[in-house]
Order: sequence, then C-alpha cells, then structure tokens
Amino acid sequence: MGVFKYHKVDFLLVCAGLLFLLLDIVLDVYAVVSFYQEKAYVSLGILLLLLLGSSFLIQAYSWLWYSYEDFERWTKVEKCLSQCQLKILHVFQLGIYFRHAGVVEMSLRSFFSKINNPEGFAVYMCHDLSMLRLIETFSESAPQLVLMLTIIMQRGEFNLVTVLKAFGSASAIAFSVTMYHRSLRSFLPDKEKQQMISSGVYFLWNLFFISSRLTALALFASMLPCFIFTHFFCSWVVLFFFVWKSKTDFMESPCGEWLYRATVGLIWYFNWFNVVEGRTRYRTMLYHGYMLVDISLLCSLWCWKFITELHYFEISPVYAVITAVSVVAVYILGLISKMIYYNCYHPNLVKGQLKGDATTMSNAGQGPTRMSAFAGDETDFTVCQLSVRHVDEDVTNRSGPSPPASDIKHYNKRMRKLAENFYC
Repeated sequence: MGVFKYHKVDFLLVCAGLLFLLLDIVLDVYAVVSFYQEKAYVSLGILLLLLLGSSFLIQAYSWLWYSYEDFERWTKVEKCLSQCQLKILHVFQLGIYFRHAGVVEMSLRSFFSKINNPEGFAVYMCHDLSMLRLIETFSESAPQLVLMLTIIMQRGEFNLVTVLKAFGSASAIAFSVTMYHRSLRSFLPDKEKQQMISSGVYFLWNLFFISSRLTALALFASMLPCFIFTHFFCSWVVLFFFVWKSKTDFMESPCGEWLYRATVGLIWYFNWFNVVEGRTRYRTMLYHGYMLVDISLLCSLWCWKFITELHYFEISPVYAVITAVSVVAVYILGLISKMIYYNCYHPNLVKGQLKGDATTMSNAGQGPTRMSAFAGDETDFTVCQLSVRHVDEDVTNRSGPSPPASDIKHYNKRMRKLAENFYC
C-alpha cells in the first residue's frame, strides 16, 4: 500500500502557512481600518461579512471533525484543553490556530523522537489543515479579491502596483488550491508519484480559471454592484442543486453533509472541485461550459454598459472589447492547460491502488483510520501505540491473527475520499 512520508518541506509549508495566516489577519485588520477611515461603509460591511462568515464556516468544520473523532486528541497541545474549553476556543474563532499548533508539535516530534514516532498523525493533521485552507480560500480570499478589484475599477486606480497586487492575490489563491493537490498526491502509490511539473501545470490551469472568473465578476460588479448579489445567489442555488444530485458522502452527520454541499456550491461559484468518485468527464464539461457562458455574459454586459453609459474612467471602447475578450480567452487557456494535465500527467487509478485500506472505511470513523498490515506490505506510518477503538471482525478473521500494535497504520479518511474523487 505504500508509505506516507512526512518530509521537512511539509513542515516548512505548515510553518509558512501559519505565518501567512497571521499576516492575513494583519492585512484584514488594515483593510477594515482603511475602509472605516475612508467612510466606505458599504465596502466595510461586505468585508466584515466575508471575514466573519468565512471564520464561522472554518470553525464549524473544525468542530465537526473533532466530534466525528469522539474528541480524541493525540497532541499535548490538544490534550491541555477539556472538551468544553475546546468548544469555547472554536466559539471565539481560535480553533484553526489550535490545529496549527498541534501540527507543529507533531511535526517536531516526528523529526526528533525515535520512539513512537508520530509522523503519521502529522500527515493526517496536515491533510485536515489543507482542506480547511481550501474552504477558507473560496469563502474569504476569492470574494475579497473580487471586492478589491471592483473598488479599483470604480475608482480608476489602474497602475502597475495595483495590477501586480491583484495578480499576486490570484496566484496565492491558485497556490492554496495547488497545496490541496499536494495533499491528494500523498495517497498515490510510489510507482505512480507525479512529477513537480504536474503541480506546475495544475497551478497554471487554476490560475487561469481563477483569474478569469474573478475578473469577470469584478467587471460586472463595478457596473452593476447590486446585481452581483443576485447573480451569486441564483448561481449558488443552481450549483447547490447539482451538488445535491451528486449524492455526496463526505461528512459523517446529515447536518454536516448539507453544510458540505452548501460549501461545494460556494467553491463551484469560483472554480471546479471534484465531489464524487468515478468518471466525471461529462460533469466537468457541463460545469466548464456553464462557466464559460456565464463569464462571457458577464463580460458582455460590462462591455455594453461601459460603451453605452457614462463610466468611472476614460478608456476607448475598443480597449473595453479587448478586455472582455481577453478575460474569456484566459478561461479558454485554462481549459487547454487542464486538458494537457489530464492527457500527460494525471494517473488513472482504482480505489485499491491508493494508500489506505478502503475495506475498513465503512466501519471506521472519520478520524485517522487504523488498519492491519498484511505480510509483505510496507507500513503506512511509523509506530503509534494507541488503542484501537474499532476493529472489523470479518477483516480480522480473513487476515489471520491480529498483528502487534507496531503494525497499526493511520490515514485521513476525509482526504482519501477526496483523493478517490480526483484520481479514480
């Protein structure tokens, strides 16, 4: 089944992620103060709504995942709090930092501890953080960039610095998606490991998609600011309906599953996200066809309003048309890049080829699933002497006597399910 490896680069990425998370808070506070000083109360209200809404969403997922594991915790940082204190921590929007601290602790122990190496749990917790960051990216960063681009366009503040800032923000969003892809790659068998160039192509296609989509939304919002909320709500309802029809099975509770489906509808408003396993070619074609038409309509409406009415800054109608066409062309470039990835770099696998034993998943919780190591298999994670909460008797009987505790293996069921959706 292969070995999950926690490299030093993963630890550095976790530390960098924590630093960027803190930097993001500082920049958010700066933006709030700037809007208040400028008396831009509408923009201030929208920004606060995005920040608070995204934070509550992230804390909800973090709390639900703890509850699915019966609040079993493996790090000293996590064990220092009772269940009530942990709940209070999430209420005050601090759960994500608590998880970061736990990952840092496990990472350090995996590098310096020679006995009961907790490397597997470091990988497991990193996978959860990757998913939480992905949700935060599309619930906060992406709509916040649309807001900033809209303000820039309405004020006519076009210069090299603002363009570079916008491009940097879009690149950061695409990078977060690529880090999620890196987590999925950890489930590939060693012989199917993807080269770094595959991540480069993956980043490129997401950068094209995200840049085109966010720019189209910002163009539309700059001319018809009130209608952007109607556009979002109507689009989200349609996308949520298709997520529901896909019969997703990601969360362990009905309420959690509905929250997940609503979140996927939000993510789909900005970019594609695999939610079910199996061949998704026709679903993907339908989605990208819908997005291409929607982006074309948004850019056409902006171009028509810009040419026929008084606008907020001087620009030739020809340049307006070129801008609209360019936004659509960038999305088409994203489609071409995605086809290159799937034709040249994407491995076609079945469930059994991914790391982690799918046969125990139906009986295990959403936490780090424990499973027996058969003779000849490599150990997924290093030794973790923790009690097994649940053992499938049928699997035990078929595989002979129970192996010693040193052969217990761990993997993140949530991320493995997403890996199945992407690779299988």
